[in-house]
Amino acid sequence: MNNHEIDFKLHGDDLQFVEVELDPNETVIAEAGALMMMEDGIVMETIFGDGSKGGASGIMGKLMSAGKRVITGESLFMTTFTNQGTGKRHVSFASPYPGKIIPMDLSTLGGKIICQKDSFLAAAKGVSIGVEFQRKLGTGFFGGEGFIMQKLEGDGMAFVHAGGTLYRKNLQKGEVLRVDTGCLVAMTADVDYNIEMVSGVKTALFGGEGLFFATLRGPGSVWIQSLPFSRLASRVFAAAPQNPAGRSQGEGSVAGGLFDLLGGK
Repeated sequence: MNNHEIDFKLHGDDLQFVEVELDPNETVIAEAGALMMMEDGIVMETIFGDGSKGGASGIMGKLMSAGKRVITGESLFMTTFTNQGTGKRHVSFASPYPGKIIPMDLSTLGGKIICQKDSFLAAAKGVSIGVEFQRKLGTGFFGGEGFIMQKLEGDGMAFVHAGGTLYRKNLQKGEVLRVDTGCLVAMTADVDYNIEMVSGVKTALFGGEGLFFATLRGPGSVWIQSLPFSRLASRVFAAAPQNPAGRSQGEGSVAGGLFDLLGGK
């Protein structure tokens, strides 16, 4: 194997975190801000890109790797966590919002997974994190969340986060599944992926589901989430209207009552 072999354990139900067990000199990479806790003996280092090629690729290779991450809206940097102690050590990474953490063994998934650009959480060192551009022009213009996606390549473990309830569907050859672009979490590399317009003018304008959906054609596996973060954020924002002064107008708010009692306007 080219990737570090790491053991892990998932904790929690809807607000999960993953605990990774590192042998001496083993390393895991993670997105900036994903760390929850780590034991003594683990050394943290910030690097350009994903560090999958080590120092052999040179400065230009590192800049290219980091540049690809910028395209997906992620940070230029990633963080590595290396066990420099003499025994096993543990480091944990937490989900950014309610949902599930999906452990993916790339060696059993064809060595490549395509996922939403903000779903990657952590992986064994050696997993390459790049950009997957869709071949079809329509996907590029209308794909929304589904256009620029990340690709995870290697033969090690990777951890992807999904919102709400997770559903994995194995598509047979020629089988077609249509989903909201934001609900698509990940798919294997052999799945054919495209964007289609919702048929019917009234359906597109008044259906409330947007103008486009993703069409996935088998064979292959796809992972679907029931609650994309964008949908959750829009509902939370809509449920918390602000008055001109910027104060929440929530019904029965204790804070609001105190504010009025103390002379707030």
